[in-house]
Amino acid sequence: MAFDPGQVSTVTFDSYSTLVDVDAAEKALAERVDGPQPVSKLWRVRSLEYTFVANAIDAYQPFYEMNRDALQYALDVYGADITTGERDEILAVYHELDVFDDVRNGIERLRDGGYDCYVVSNGNPEMLNSMVEHADIGDILEDTISADEVRTFKPAAEIYRHAAARTGTPIDEIVHVTAGWFDVMGAQHAGMQAAWVDRKSTPWEPFGPEPDFIIETFYELADTLGV
Repeated sequence: MAFDPGQVSTVTFDSYSTLVDVDAAEKALAERVDGPQPVSKLWRVRSLEYTFVANAIDAYQPFYEMNRDALQYALDVYGADITTGERDEILAVYHELDVFDDVRNGIERLRDGGYDCYVVSNGNPEMLNSMVEHADIGDILEDTISADEVRTFKPAAEIYRHAAARTGTPIDEIVHVTAGWFDVMGAQHAGMQAAWVDRKSTPWEPFGPEPDFIIETFYELADTLGV
């Protein structure tokens, strides 16, 4: 699909893997678990699967709890013998993930260019507050919008429509910026344009529509929007 920069008045950002690096959680695992890589991968995949199933069967619980249950499952699968306290210490890393280098300057350029910038995330409010504080981007964001407000996870259209209402922006004037393939498709389905952040040079999914725009850094979006 062709990206239409002239249509954009508001920019929304996903959080995990888009603003902050969830791979840092593997470091916390490595301190307590032998062979952390497969545990980390299963943890991330399972947490997303839980959100998809929760949407389908109306079984919402805050994302922090989804993430906790997914981590416990991954630990159980690989027979990691750690205490509940150690598990919770690993989980707590989500409150202080490393921010990607382009995030602050990229969002600052967009804001200074006249674009209102928001976070729209599956994360519950406590997670988002700590993420924004740790990333030091609170002063350049208008607000954070959590799935917890509608008790529905991405890629359900309801969360994107709720975000548009919260920003006071017609949904077709929003570009949603995300590293999540399902998030791209959800945003497009709801009526937004979507920019896929491909930081790792991975192929796009053969299933579903292509992103409106593919970027490696936020600077490319700022360039395209002329700011």
